[in-house]
Amino acid sequence: MTPQELRSSILQLAIQGRLVEQRPEEGTAEELYRQIQTEKQALIIAGKIKKEKPLPEIAEDEVPFDIPESWKWVRLQDVVYPVGNKNNQILAKEVKVEGLYPAVSQGSAIFEGYSDNKEKVINDLPLVMFGDHTRNVKYIDFPFVICADGTKFMKAICVYPKYIYYWMSIVAEKLHNRGYARHFLLLTKKNIPLPPLAEQKRIVAKIEELLPLVDRYEQAWQRLEVLNSRFPVDMQKSVLQLAIQGRLVPQRPEEGTGEDLFRQIQSEKQALIKAGKIKKEKPLPEITEDEIPFDIPESWKWVRLASLCKSIADGDHQPPPQVPNGVPFLVISNLSSGTIDFSSTRFVPIEYFKSLSLERIARKGDILFTVTGSYGIPVKVNCNIEFCFQRHMSLLRLMLDWDYLFYALKSPLVKGQCDAVATGTAQKTVGLNSLRNLIIPLPPLAEQKRIVARLEELLPLCEMLR
Repeated sequence: MTPQELRSSILQLAIQGRLVEQRPEEGTAEELYRQIQTEKQALIIAGKIKKEKPLPEIAEDEVPFDIPESWKWVRLQDVVYPVGNKNNQILAKEVKVEGLYPAVSQGSAIFEGYSDNKEKVINDLPLVMFGDHTRNVKYIDFPFVICADGTKFMKAICVYPKYIYYWMSIVAEKLHNRGYARHFLLLTKKNIPLPPLAEQKRIVAKIEELLPLVDRYEQAWQRLEVLNSRFPVDMQKSVLQLAIQGRLVPQRPEEGTGEDLFRQIQSEKQALIKAGKIKKEKPLPEITEDEIPFDIPESWKWVRLASLCKSIADGDHQPPPQVPNGVPFLVISNLSSGTIDFSSTRFVPIEYFKSLSLERIARKGDILFTVTGSYGIPVKVNCNIEFCFQRHMSLLRLMLDWDYLFYALKSPLVKGQCDAVATGTAQKTVGLNSLRNLIIPLPPLAEQKRIVARLEELLPLCEMLR
């Protein structure tokens, strides 16, 4: 049950006579009703309220639920009279930040500001306010001025005002929402289940004993909601972190080592350089002990990202020309779903696309990696569609067709390194050199495949938790 449902349930039980017990010695609502009519006549004689036509008896089809025998169904107009009018109202522009008297409107706040206008102050308290447009209900027990139309202030006649307030709160919540149209007429069609006065006071005392507990429950509920919303993401991060720490699947000596795989990759890379298929790059710095964030299995090896790639390149730093039709031009928003979305791309001329270096033209199997703003997000290139991209992302062309590196790039390890090296003020950016120097734990190839297989079992379960 949500906190709002629990609060509504308590108020509903209260007005049904099920929150506190009935006590015969407290009399009946019929007796109270006769007292109300006597007081009402006195108010008419004193000129405080106008004499109105007698209200019709409440028919059976107007009664929404059973109430205790000592209670009585009455109409709202039977037990309250209006207080305040245009003479008590100030203009919105007259509301001050500070002043002597609160200025009350039909908004959600108890009051909107202040006024020093003593001539317009209402002192006939306490009152219950109903927002004709907003359906907001307030209990007003302090001198105030009115600062907006649509406020209906009511004074209870021989009835405990807070009982009226809580009844109105639950009823207003259930009124048909007519938007900014008026709702007071709908409220007057809702009848009040009236208990004896002493029982009204006990009901209010019980409500005010329970509602602080509901507030505490709401705080716990909100914390739980935050945890529930974060849990799938946190679980996914934990699974990825375990994967790159070598704790998701067991190691097998017969599968070799990360060192063996690394030498094989470097050998193939040198062959590609000699063949002129990729460019020779500056030697990468050795990985120092203080760079290593956690222990990995003995058969694994810490390596820099660039050593596992044929190339790492970013998009053109100059905004390309745009045309109505041509080659798709990706921006970060086209990757926000975790895949490439071509449905809302811009386009650049085919001539511009053909002028790009090969390192900037994506192929199936490459990885796009965001480096500005929402940096640190890898996206696989799983299509053969030709496209180019803005400088806010980089293109990683891998030495091997492997998924392990993709998952390693999604891990908290890589995000943490990006956070540490990102620079800039308006939009943080991970520089190309910093990207090349990110460190990755490298398992043997066979173990990588087992890690990926396990991740592809577990990560969809994390998604289901959303």
